[in-house]
Parts: sequence; C-alpha cells; structure tokens
Amino acid sequence: MPVEFIGYIGTQHQSEIHPAQGPVIDRDYVDRVARAHDEGGFDRALVAFGSTSPESQLVVAHAASVTQRLGFMIAHRPGFTAPTVAARQLATLDQFTGGRVAVHIITGGSDDELAKDGDHLTKDQRYARTSEYLDIVRQEWTSEKPFDYKGDYYNVVQAFGGVKPLQKPHIPVYFGGSSDAAIPVAGKHADIFALWGETQAQVAETIARVRHAAAKHGRQVKFSLSLRPVIAETEEAAWAKADDIVAQAKALRDKAGLPTSGHTPPNAGSQRLLDAAKQGTRLDKRLWTGVAAVTGAAGNSTGLVGTPQQVAEALLDYYDLGVTTFLIRGFDPLDDAIAYGRDLIPLVRALVARRDAQPAAAAG
Repeated sequence: MPVEFIGYIGTQHQSEIHPAQGPVIDRDYVDRVARAHDEGGFDRALVAFGSTSPESQLVVAHAASVTQRLGFMIAHRPGFTAPTVAARQLATLDQFTGGRVAVHIITGGSDDELAKDGDHLTKDQRYARTSEYLDIVRQEWTSEKPFDYKGDYYNVVQAFGGVKPLQKPHIPVYFGGSSDAAIPVAGKHADIFALWGETQAQVAETIARVRHAAAKHGRQVKFSLSLRPVIAETEEAAWAKADDIVAQAKALRDKAGLPTSGHTPPNAGSQRLLDAAKQGTRLDKRLWTGVAAVTGAAGNSTGLVGTPQQVAEALLDYYDLGVTTFLIRGFDPLDDAIAYGRDLIPLVRALVARRDAQPAAAAG
C-alpha cells in the first residue's frame, strides 16, 4: 500500500530550538515552507491549532493559494464552532482547493489551555461531545435531505449542508487521542488514527485497540505516526546532531524559566511518550526520546536518528505494523522539510514499493 507523507506548516520560524521571532504570521515564511512541501513530494502538511494561535483554516486557505498539489491536514478542535457551520466551512474550503483538505480532530490536551477558549468540560465530556459533533459533521457532508439530531450536547433541527465536499464520500477525518475516553470515539469516527512516535510495542498495542474499537462499528481505520527525523550523512553525525538539539532545547527552556525534567503532563499521549523516555534515550532500532524528556513530551517530540537510509528502514518497521502515513517535521522546519523531500521520502517510497512487491513475486 502506498505511504502518505505529511509535513508541517507554521506561521513563523519557531521550534523547540528556535525561539519565535518576528510577526506571528510571517507571510513570506508561510509561502516558502508551503512551497517546499509542495515541491518536496509531501502529500499533505499539518496546520496546527491552539488556544492562542492563528486560525488553522485561514492559514490553509492562504497556503493552498501558493501551492499546486499539496494537500492539507487542518487541526480542528470540536466545541468552539457549531458542527453544522464547521462542516460547511470545511466543505467550502475543499471546493476552493480542489479537494486538498483533510481535518485532524483534536479533543484532549490541557484543561488550562482549553479554558482560554472557555471550555471547562472534563476529558470524558469532551470526547462525548466530539462523537456527537462528528455525527453531525458527517451528516452535513453527506445527507441529501435535511436531518434532525438530538444529543446531550447538540440539538439541530432540519440541518442541511448546501455545499458538499469535493472529495467523496467526504473529507478525510484524522483523529488524535490515546486515552480510554478517546479510543471508542476513534473507532466510530476516525478514517486515519494519528499516533505520536512511540516504541514499536506501544504502536502495536494502540493499533490493536483502535482496530478492536472500529470493528464494533464494522469499520476499518488507517494509521498515521508522527516523528521528528534527524538525518545526516553518517550515523555518528546524526546522533551528534540529535545531542546538540537536546542541548539547544534545554538552553532555550532554561532561559525561558521552563522545566526540563519532572514533567507531569495531563494528556495520555504525552504520558505515553514519557513512559517510553523512561526506558532510555535510544529505543528499538533508532527511536530517540531526548527532546520528549526535556519538554515533557509537549506534542510530537520523539524522532528517528541516522542516515536517510537507516531512518527509512526504521520507518519501514512501523509500516510493517500497519502504519501507512508518516507525519515528519524537523527542528529546523524549513531546511528539514527540504532535506526530507530530497533525501528521505523517495527512499521510503522505494522501500515500501519493494516490500509490497514481495508477496506478489512469491505468489507468482
């Protein structure tokens, strides 16, 4: 099965080793990083969502205007826009972009961060609301006649989407969340379930949980894995680069007065990454947990380290577990995106094609 690659578009040059500088929305930077992904062979690029960040759909609308074929993964938090309105917004954008839109549903996270937008529900309540939200969104996208929906969180009467997505049957739905509250909702609604860069054992466990949840609804789910590859011409140089990234991340956090150890993150995804980090800095073939340990696994923060060939082979191990999408972004976001497109993505695609050809050759 062909693999999909997703990159990352921020609105300014910033990462764990680069403090934010300049305007919050740097149009020139957005243009350059979007075009780098478009030209580098990425299938999509993620635009993130946060309680203080620029609005993700509007960023995508601009990035789509300066690219030709690149698709987009729009991070979207249910509960702050009516589901009927959100469905029409996304469908409208899908039409204008020529079917290049996907939505990434993110429900959990920090209670403190969610409170900035006025959300004070518990985690279990948020996931229950998300399930209703996606029930309505999907109907708005696909129903050919007005519909009613009454749940604990939403009550719509004769709802109807006059604009439908260009993509059929609907816009792809990515879904994130590793808690016990998240998995049943993922089983019901996710087209692609997104994991952070965990160990192979952790990934296999989560895939099994999600597949079991999806089977209850007669559904099948694909899987995406998010990683921060660190590549160099030699393995030694790559690990030296990784060590330098950790040192820079520590220095930047120290300067900002942020902790570099003893983290207690509220979300299950970060807790799972820290559980992996407790096992060591280098796990499996070349999974690297250094930045996750320093930052409290604040988001996608584990990586694979080595030469492009070595990292490609490590990605293939995850492919063998059932992962068909890789979200890869670097600590030098623009330069790394260019390097991934040139040195890493073609290698992975070739390895996957070779792996997929093996059963056919054996059968022949």
